[in-house]
Amino acid sequence: MSETNKPPSASSQLAPAPNAQAPKAQISKTQSHRIMLIPVGFGVGLTSVSLGLLHTCEQKGIKVGHFKPISQPSRNSLAKKDKTIDAISLSQNSRCISLSYFEEKMAKGQSNVVLEEIVANFNAFNQDQDVVIIEGLIPTTRQPYAGRINRDVAQALGAEIVLVAAPGNDSTKEFEERLEVSAETYGGTKNKHLLGCIINKLNAPDQDEFGLLPYEEEINPNFDITPWQSLAIFKNKGFNLLGAITWDIDLVAPRIMDISNYLEAKVINAGDMEHRRFRSVAFCARSVSNLVSYLVPGRLIVTPGDRTDIIIATCLSALNGTKLGALVLTNGYEPSPQVWELCQQALDAGLPVLSVPWDTWKTSRHIMSFNPEIPKDDIQRQDKVKQHVADNLSKDWISYLSAKVEANYLLSPPAFRHKLTELARAANKLIVLPEGTDIRTIKAAAICCERNIARCQLIGNKEEILRIAEQQGIILPDNLLITDPNDIRDNYITPLVELRKNKGLTDVIAKENLKDNVVLATMMLQMGQVDGLVSGAVNTTANTIRPALQLIKTAPGNSLVSSIFFMLLPEQVLVYGDCAINPDPNAEQLADIAIQSADSAAAFGIPPRVAMISYSTGSSGHGADVEKVTKATKIAQAKRPDLIIDGPLQYDAAIMENVAKKKAPNSPVAGKATVFIFPDLNTGNTTYKAVQRSADVVSIGPMLQGMNKPVNDLSRGALVDDIVYTIALTAIQATQ
Repeated sequence: MSETNKPPSASSQLAPAPNAQAPKAQISKTQSHRIMLIPVGFGVGLTSVSLGLLHTCEQKGIKVGHFKPISQPSRNSLAKKDKTIDAISLSQNSRCISLSYFEEKMAKGQSNVVLEEIVANFNAFNQDQDVVIIEGLIPTTRQPYAGRINRDVAQALGAEIVLVAAPGNDSTKEFEERLEVSAETYGGTKNKHLLGCIINKLNAPDQDEFGLLPYEEEINPNFDITPWQSLAIFKNKGFNLLGAITWDIDLVAPRIMDISNYLEAKVINAGDMEHRRFRSVAFCARSVSNLVSYLVPGRLIVTPGDRTDIIIATCLSALNGTKLGALVLTNGYEPSPQVWELCQQALDAGLPVLSVPWDTWKTSRHIMSFNPEIPKDDIQRQDKVKQHVADNLSKDWISYLSAKVEANYLLSPPAFRHKLTELARAANKLIVLPEGTDIRTIKAAAICCERNIARCQLIGNKEEILRIAEQQGIILPDNLLITDPNDIRDNYITPLVELRKNKGLTDVIAKENLKDNVVLATMMLQMGQVDGLVSGAVNTTANTIRPALQLIKTAPGNSLVSSIFFMLLPEQVLVYGDCAINPDPNAEQLADIAIQSADSAAAFGIPPRVAMISYSTGSSGHGADVEKVTKATKIAQAKRPDLIIDGPLQYDAAIMENVAKKKAPNSPVAGKATVFIFPDLNTGNTTYKAVQRSADVVSIGPMLQGMNKPVNDLSRGALVDDIVYTIALTAIQATQ
């Protein structure tokens, strides 16, 4: 085992702080890894690192929690004291000691009292996590003693320490010296509880010189990370580099709505301000001829409100396809209605326009002091940050953290989603989307292509798709295919007639049928030009599935097509079947659905324990419906003795251990079922929708089983994420 993988010792403690006594309270839990992230200085990106570490643990199926011992006020970066960004908060513990309370007790020499309270809070929080990430205090000019507090808290909680540092303007030598000094606060680099350091914001521009968002030419494109990875301090036994994270402007780019709220700006034209971001700022008072080079995508153009020439030039640039961030008008001036009439097309195309009362100088001061913290409602930015950090953490270290996780763990929703995306990336399949002009479908396709989840092909009018994307602020990746159905429809008339000749299909009728994009996409799939099909955001289930049943048919060895939903509950992922296809299956069909669903669950990393659901458990009830489920259970058990299948079981007996002990104490499935097979469509569809809406959980599906080639249906109420993960499912199915 490498030093990076050195195991924690539950009994060992940090070297006691001078004049400090260990708190009287005892740590009640010893099974979890406790990792305290301690910032070395201000502005190291502690929240981003915490977010990434949480994410990578979740992806590995690790039960992870985030504990914040002491609450610290968010930095106030606006000139107005009553303004601060509503930043993301990761803490999961409801009880948190305030910093002012800690300071008060410190002044009275009662620090140990607070430490005991922190231990008690931690014991109440730390229930069954494999890893608990503890967030340290950030040192500021007002809290220069944060290091001492962090040391005492780490000692009290028996936590291992990971330093989080950012080089800033330091050279490698200067940074190493600063890191050495910081490590001494926690017993030095040889202290076995000081695991190492995560270096964040490598290659970040000098904020004092360039501001929060520098121009592209001010960013070093040839940054070499090697010298930072090779620092001598990391060659010391036991003190490791646990992550080296480069700075990326896309990770700090705010939304226009954020800067608008921050400035309390008057919104002249909202445009795409909820989606559009800015990556640099230009303060313009120059002539138009000297302005042109500054009109680049993602730039916030700030100009006096009476500079009509600059305003019109900016709008013309936006009309010509330059996706500017926004136009900010200063001094409280607004152009005349005649000017806005000239600019109307640019406004309609989504260009946000804001107005502020200050002059350009004051406006620049406010903008340059913008709070860089991630707003809690900016999910897109959160996802980018956490994935970027996760990708750059030490794989050996994360492997060590996951080493003690049981192999048969309950697959959590984050772990399941990660598994889907990783398997889909490896599959590298082309998925056709016949509802190409649906906004949700366009967004999902763009996400899949950007994240390499799958290659996507939208079917629809190209101009309309591009217009919708522009209006919605959707950036369409270069690898996203857009196909106008009018350009290809005639290619499929003859093949369709050949497939349906026994049904008397003619060329005329075939051409008419192919006006339905779902039929067209199904033919593309049948002919092997794409690998899978996803539809249903607009079309009904019948319209999606009927062409597939007619043209693609069932796979060999399958007597029917069925469906499952993956239900992403907070603690685990369950499989529900059949909730979309078969109205009233007989016992033989129900057995086949159970076997198909069990195999699907196993294929996606869910250990199949199949519960055949009824209104009766065991032999407690009678009736045709119960007898059907009983017979189906016996058939499925006989066909596949390798599977764990039991029934009939009531839903509560299948999922709740305390109920299972009373109603089915000898069942191998009761209380721990992962696959739920409902007796008919009425029961299955009602149950999945009730759980989905009442518990506010994500459901992925329906995923069709038994088809010769993968075709999947969406709910017409599907969210963008639902479509993304259905595309991933389809891509994976194409490999099976």
